[in-house]
Amino acid sequence: MFDASPSSKSHALMQDHSFAAALRLCGQTPVTLPSGLVLLRRRIAGAPLLMLPRAKPPADLDVQLSQAGLHRLPLILSPEHPCKISQSLRLMAPRSLFDVDLSSPKSERRARLHQNWRHQLKQAENGPLRVLHRPLEPLHPLLTLAATHARKHRYATWPTALSAAFARAAPEKTHLFTALLRGHPVAYMLFLTHGDRATYHIAYNTDAGRTERAHNLLMWEAMNVLAARGITRLDLGPETTPEIDRFKRRAGAIAQPTGGTWIRWTPLARRRA
Repeated sequence: MFDASPSSKSHALMQDHSFAAALRLCGQTPVTLPSGLVLLRRRIAGAPLLMLPRAKPPADLDVQLSQAGLHRLPLILSPEHPCKISQSLRLMAPRSLFDVDLSSPKSERRARLHQNWRHQLKQAENGPLRVLHRPLEPLHPLLTLAATHARKHRYATWPTALSAAFARAAPEKTHLFTALLRGHPVAYMLFLTHGDRATYHIAYNTDAGRTERAHNLLMWEAMNVLAARGITRLDLGPETTPEIDRFKRRAGAIAQPTGGTWIRWTPLARRRA
């Protein structure tokens, strides 16, 4: 409806224009407000609603929604950071997202690694693995492997078609790191960039990769490559399992609170006024 980009280079993945382009390739119709914020269209029990993911609502949100003819629809808000949310009802409490600062020199970032994590990294660096960095191909086998793993372990991830669509819409923003053992892939990690930030997207590991500490090596190599390209922050996603959360913390990530999840709807706002 509007052609705009996020107003800041520091924006979440779901607020990047390439994410909106990928949704359109999948047949969806996101809305970009004049400020550049991306709204998602959803239906719950057949009723239409909007979502503003991972962004602080602007002060003139009502005006922008009115200009787009969307001011009468319920709006789900999920700001990336704690902020004041007026005329809304809270649906979910804030959760934590892991964030890594990539703006400091490589030596400082390495010093921040947990001793055990750093030891595992050293093992991988001295081992037989070789790291390959390439853009993601839309039909890469990682997408199927990761989707199968997600279903088996019952955790949420993007649909395979959406990840493939992002690779078609913005291949230069996809960064696939592959660990090779004697020429054969044994582990993958995929990162997506947006502005001056990056997001860990999906990964896959094999028994051989785990033995060689492939994910430590891939994560570290990705941090260095992304930092060299001007990326200042790396989003490693929300808290999940104790084992995965420990891996992220030991890699230098700090858990940051979000702003929770809220619903804003004109009839509700009038009742609360």
